[in-house]
Amino acid sequence: NHNSIKIALIVCNKPGAGVLKIAEKEQIPAILVEKTAFFSENSCKTVLKAHNIDFIVLAGFLWKIPAALLHAYPHQIINIHPALLPAYGGKGMYGDRVHQAVLDNSEVESGITIHYVDDEYDHGATIFQARCPVFQNDTAASLAERIHKLEHQHYAPVIARLLENESAKPA
Repeated sequence: NHNSIKIALIVCNKPGAGVLKIAEKEQIPAILVEKTAFFSENSCKTVLKAHNIDFIVLAGFLWKIPAALLHAYPHQIINIHPALLPAYGGKGMYGDRVHQAVLDNSEVESGITIHYVDDEYDHGATIFQARCPVFQNDTAASLAERIHKLEHQHYAPVIARLLENESAKPA
């Protein structure tokens, strides 16, 4: 519900994902991508350009972004990670794996990191972090619940600020 930001396309790699139902309900165009096609040199880039996409927001997308997309959208692809990067990031670190690692290491806080995407997993420059406590009686599920609240509270406003600041720059 932003007056100048529009979701123009949802790209998903998981048949039956909840986001596809949301896309249908909200009448947002959506495509389902297959892994081989996604990693072909220009397949996804061509589709995104055809839909006039100028900024890419990842959420729950676990594939590494191909170099062709990174070059086509420099500093225009962001991701959200359920931990305070650089800790608990990298290939295979997602969802409950992250939360369990935080608990296994007896951390006293966790949180979210919103960052630019580069050619390494969970490595790009940090845009924003928000923190929450880790309690002694936490489980991966209870910690995930607090992390999800942070994600819902902060991701959209951070995206809006980034895009508003970008549109305010002189051409």
